[in-house]
Formats: sequence, structure tokens, C-alpha cells
Amino acid sequence: MSGPLLYAKGEEGYYFKPSTATNDNSNTPILHISNNNTSLVKSQYFPHTGIQSISLILGIVHLRHGKYVIICDKSEETGRIRGHSIQRVKSFKILSVNHHLPLSTSISDDDDRQYLELLNLHLNNATLFFSYTYDLTNSHQRQAQAQSPGSFIWQQADSRFFWNKYISSDLIDLAASNFITPVIYGYAHIIDTYTNGSNIQFGIITRRSTLRAGTRYFRRGVDKDGNVANFNETEQLLIVPDVAKGAFDTYSFLQTRGSVPVYWAEINNLKYKPQLCIGPTPLDASRAHFDQQLALYGKNYLVNLVDNKGYELPVKRAYESVVEALGYDQNNEIKYIYFDYHHECRKFQWHRVKLLIDQLTGFGLTQDDYYQERRTTGDGQLEVIKLQRSIVRTNCMDCLDRTNVVQSTLAHWVLQSQLQNSSIIPTSTAWENDSRLLYQFQNIWADNADYVSKAYSGTGALKTDYTRTGKRTKLGAWNDLCNSVMRYYKNNLTDGSRQDSFDLFLGGFQANQTLQSPFIDSRPIGVQLIPYALITAGVLMVVTWLYPRGSLLSWKNLLILGSCLSVLGAGGDYLVKNGLQFVNWPKLVVPEFLTKREVIAEKGGKSNGVWFGRNGAYVPTKGGVTKSD
Repeated sequence: MSGPLLYAKGEEGYYFKPSTATNDNSNTPILHISNNNTSLVKSQYFPHTGIQSISLILGIVHLRHGKYVIICDKSEETGRIRGHSIQRVKSFKILSVNHHLPLSTSISDDDDRQYLELLNLHLNNATLFFSYTYDLTNSHQRQAQAQSPGSFIWQQADSRFFWNKYISSDLIDLAASNFITPVIYGYAHIIDTYTNGSNIQFGIITRRSTLRAGTRYFRRGVDKDGNVANFNETEQLLIVPDVAKGAFDTYSFLQTRGSVPVYWAEINNLKYKPQLCIGPTPLDASRAHFDQQLALYGKNYLVNLVDNKGYELPVKRAYESVVEALGYDQNNEIKYIYFDYHHECRKFQWHRVKLLIDQLTGFGLTQDDYYQERRTTGDGQLEVIKLQRSIVRTNCMDCLDRTNVVQSTLAHWVLQSQLQNSSIIPTSTAWENDSRLLYQFQNIWADNADYVSKAYSGTGALKTDYTRTGKRTKLGAWNDLCNSVMRYYKNNLTDGSRQDSFDLFLGGFQANQTLQSPFIDSRPIGVQLIPYALITAGVLMVVTWLYPRGSLLSWKNLLILGSCLSVLGAGGDYLVKNGLQFVNWPKLVVPEFLTKREVIAEKGGKSNGVWFGRNGAYVPTKGGVTKSD
């Protein structure tokens, strides 16, 4: 079992040991990490000075010129599940073992500095959770169904949600089980509360998939292996103690969300609405995705919330054509349900999302389709009472805002059945009559929405005022406007680096196997200079206008203003027409919808740089219609 650790500097690298171990306990091996080696050694080698306490080792990263250990030095509890403490990573450190010098002086390569900046960016943005004694990567049902659970959590962890698995490779290869603690990226919060005179525990665990992970506009749709972007598994938990029987019942309700499983993209070009493009027909990839989902979750209810007209219509049509081509429209194991969210819930009538429940029940979904188990408090003996046999897989365009509202509505509906089944409330009573529990439910689900949204879009979720209060408010609308503006800025101008941070942390890009620097700006010099010219012209114009030398109407000042306006006009026009060249694209892994073409000078045949373009396999759409080039 893993647990808190102690670490200290040695002459060569760092030494780690469980906090429960003592220096004279030769039966407990300690971990030694140097630039050349990672090994388990006898406890007598652990230093006697400079000892510090940490929560866990997140992993080991190999960059171009050295090795770095990422540790969590502080964590905080966010709840308990059957006595198992759930912790959130609160702060971290990146330790350099490169000749054992301080981090600031041990970086011998500019690329390594930038790689470290990406790691810091990822860890500062990520919401990471772990438990020493509970497997956060697996749902209650999967844990109960495990055929041969390992003695250590990492051995039975679901690799889809084992966020630090790649950077734990050195430790896994070494079988250093005392030093491997799986973390999930997502949300985990469990509260102790009560309703109708009974004590209960309630909470949510959301697990973000490591597969096709990334940011809003750089990871869309499905890949060739059937993995979709922004795939999250959300588990709502209700734990009810039964003191009379010396046991407690655990109820688990699982839902998933994920991008529409076809090849599609929204290609940033500095416009508020990116260019929507549909890729080639993805039957094999889509089939692989649904085969995975059926094997993992049983019957699938595919809830599609994208618009039935305008900009989003091509995505809806592409999804439905795949479902039809694969024969899923006639398959009892996969049911496709379209819900026109913006039409049904127009004019802020968010409560009408409950109409979707009527559609789902018409297709066979039942209110009591959830997992239930009973454990005795003494010996912990497990009795599985019922299994969840199906899953509701919800998507909108981003699988964020509309999806959040639908998932919380379904969870609200199922909680009614669970509380009735546990005899906490009678059949005739609605659980939301307890305003205290309703408030807690709404805020936990709204916090979950924000966590999932920040991971993908860079901002909090929209429409969370409805999730928190059950109604739309003016303040909520204003917050949505602010978040929308911030999303535009980040998605166009900063998300390239954020995508790079995902790829570096998860192993999509391996810095120690790359000779050429990926950080060189290879665009034509003229393209690189245009933003600086616009900024300079803008500043000079403002300064001249506010602080003119002599009369503002003097010919010198008018010449400066005219020149600035000319630069702004010409530069702005070029920027708008060639917006693709000014987006902050990922540098480590080029998105599949993007091409990089070398620009060759007409005279001399020399390269003038790289020009970004759209992959011809991704066809742009307009007005809900896919158009050819």
C-alpha cells in the first residue's frame, strides 16, 4: 500500500521512503533516483539530514538533458468513502536530478526550460485527486467485478483514467509499489450530510480520460482507435449506513460524456466561430468506439444535444449517418436519442430538459438502473445487490454546458429512486423538498461542471447558475458572457501551449527522443512581424493623439496618425484574411486537421518558412451544408 513519503537529497540524486519506515528497517527498500539510474536500495542509504515530508511521487520525466522528479508536497482532503480519504493535489515541486544542481541552474538547454514551463502549466491547471487506499480510477461496480485485484491499487487501476501512468513508467518497470499512487484528473468531492433524519454521504467522482486528451479546439471527435475527445466518466455516489444491520449500502450511478465519434474539427482562424469541417467517413473508428463502450458499460443510450440547424447541423448529420450505417438504429444495445436542447429549452426554460427523461424511458431506460452494494462494517464483506446494466452517453458540441445540465438532471432523477430504495424517504415524497440537500446537490454538480469545463475550454462552465439554483439569472448570463469572451481569447491565443502540456505529460510527445527543437517559430518573417507592427502602430497612434507635439492638426502629427492608420488597416486586413497563421497552434504534436507547408522563394529556391493550412480531408461547412473545395 502506498502512503505519504519522506525524501532527502543525497550525494547523487534523491532518496525516498515510506513515512512509516525507519532507517534501521532493512526489510523496507527505499527509492533512489539519480540522473543515470532509478533503483530500490537498502534503507541504510537514506540520508539522516534534510529530510522532508511529501504526499506522493507523481512521476519521473525524462527531458533532453536530464531527469526530473515531480512530487506532490501538499494535499488536502475532499471527502471520505467508507473511511478511505480522498485527497486533492494542492501543490507540487519539480526536482532536478541533473548533476544534483538547483533546478534554476541545472537546465542546460533552452528546450528543457520550455518543457519545464509546459509541465508547470499542466500541473498548475490540472485538478488531480488520489487516495492511498481507494481506487479512484475505477467505479464501484468495476471494483466489485475485478477478477483478480492486485495487492496494490496501481496494479488494478483503469489505465484510461490513470493520469500519471506514463510518468510513472520508471517506477512501474521497477515494481516500486510503495512509491506508485495513481491520480485522476477531474473532480472528487464527498460530503457527510443528512436528510429526513438519516445520515448519508453524497458526492461525485469524475474521471477524465488520458486517451485523446487535450483542449477544446485541438482535440475533437474520434481517433482511428475509437478514442474520443473530452471523454469523462462521472459517478454519483450515495452511501447510506444501516446501523441496525451493522452495514452500509452504497449506490453508484454512472454516466459518460464524449465528443461526437466522427472525424470533425473546428479550425481556429481568429474568428469567433471557427471553421467547422467534417472529415472522411469514420466507420471503423466509430465502430471501435461503440464496441469499447458496449464492453465497458453495457447498453448505451446516445444522447445528442447539438443543434438541428445552422452551424452545428453538419455534426448532427455526420453522427446520425454513422449510427445508421453501422446499423445501430436497429440495435437494441445502442439507442440514439436526439434532443433539440436549444429549441426545447428556449427562452431560458431550462426545466424542459426533463422532457428528455420521457424520451429515454420510452427507449427503455429505468430510474432504478444503478449499482448497489452492501458491506458489513466489521469484516467488510461485500454483497452486490444490483448492477448498472446501461449507460447514458451525452454529448453536445463541447460536451460541457448543455451536457452538464442534462447529466445533473438525470442524476437528480435517479437519486429519487435511490433514496426511496434505502427507505430514507417515502415513495410519495420528492427528495428536493429538503432544501438543504438540494442546495448541496446543485453546488456539487455545478462545481463538477466547472472542473470539467476548465480542463477542456480553459474557463468555468456556462449555465451553472441553473445547475446551482434551478433557474436562470442575470448574473449567470453576465458570467456566461465573460466566460465566452475568455474562451475565445484562450482558444485562439494560448491553448497551443496548453495542448502541448497535455501531450508532454501524457507521453504523446517524448522530449528525450527528439533532436530538433519543436519551439522554433518557422513562419515567414513577415508573418511573425505583423502583430508587432500592429501593436507599435496602435501605441504610437494613441500616444500621438493624447500627447501631440504642438497642434494635433500639424502636418507631422497628421502624418504619424495617417501612417499608423494605414499600418493598422493593412495589417488588420491581412491578419483577418490569414487568421490561420496567427493562431497559437500546438508545437509538439500537429493536429490531424492541420498541414504545414514550406514556402519556397521564387528566386533562389530558398525556404521562406512554414505556412499553416487545412488538411484537405477535412471539408469546410457553411450554413449547415458541407461544401467542397
